[in-house]
Amino acid sequence: MAKYKLEYIWLDGYEPVANLRGKTQIKEYASFPKLEELPMWGFDGSSTRQAEGRSSDCMLKPVAVFPDTTKKNGVLVMCEVMMPDMKTPHPSNARATVLDDPGAWFGFEQEYFLYKDGAPLGFPPGGNFPPPQGEYYTGVGYKNVGDIAREIVDTHLDLCLDAGINHEGINAEVAKGQWEFQIFGKGSKSAADQMWMARYILMRLCEKYEVDIVWHCKPLGKDVDWNGSGMHSNFSTTHMREVGGKEYFEALMAAFDKYKNEHIAVYGPDNHLRLTGLHETQSIDKFNYGIANRGASVRVPHSFVNNGYKGYLEDRRPNSQGDPYKIASRILQTIATVPTK
Repeated sequence: MAKYKLEYIWLDGYEPVANLRGKTQIKEYASFPKLEELPMWGFDGSSTRQAEGRSSDCMLKPVAVFPDTTKKNGVLVMCEVMMPDMKTPHPSNARATVLDDPGAWFGFEQEYFLYKDGAPLGFPPGGNFPPPQGEYYTGVGYKNVGDIAREIVDTHLDLCLDAGINHEGINAEVAKGQWEFQIFGKGSKSAADQMWMARYILMRLCEKYEVDIVWHCKPLGKDVDWNGSGMHSNFSTTHMREVGGKEYFEALMAAFDKYKNEHIAVYGPDNHLRLTGLHETQSIDKFNYGIANRGASVRVPHSFVNNGYKGYLEDRRPNSQGDPYKIASRILQTIATVPTK
């Protein structure tokens, strides 16, 4: 038997954006623990805006487990928050609202800024700006990416792969100090589980660099000519991949238009600062779609049309602070309104 360090990780009750929380317990196992071997565990919900002090117990239900190679016998445990009866999802538990569809596939493209001393990495001191956007996207060299950002994002990639997270790639983004990574998962909740864990790993990694991750969709404000951060969400269902068709696609887009306000409501706060019609976005109050159009609400890949309107679509409206559980939940709710026969 060996002692394993189980880091239980969950989302708190802060609004409009939940924070990641974590605490560790030690348990003995003969080998790396399976999900079904991990016990539920309680925490003080009154300290996380999930309960009142006079009745503060909340429960953590393990839902995904990953090895933590930064520690000997380390285990990362993604959890849902449950009520004290251990059966009822807590009101803050967005994961519990996601329709269970093993045929649903999601790919999330997470953009973010690396910040140090109150400004993006590479910005000159005193509130000044570096040269304008142009060479930073997929950039190479000190003047474009600085001296520690590459080390951070490469290490993050390795740690995610070591953990079994389906991390699909990284790139420097359009603004100085801005980066992106991509996560893919099969099953309606898998990609969201992995995205939250990848966010956690990145934030914990940056502690030793004295760097913060700024997830806000427009941290530099809307009145300057600097791109914001999104979390473009690629999605498909079994029907979209195997049956599809132009008629179904048009009905699906009509449903996305009908529920555009419901989507925006869960696509991340302050999206009005980002969805302005500029910087590869559509205006927040409009819905449109277009083939290979990065200024559309939904981008339709050429491969989708060429394959008989079958495959995946990209919703470009979710922003970098969006909760992938809420995003997946809303997308699947809208898809469910469209008949498949």
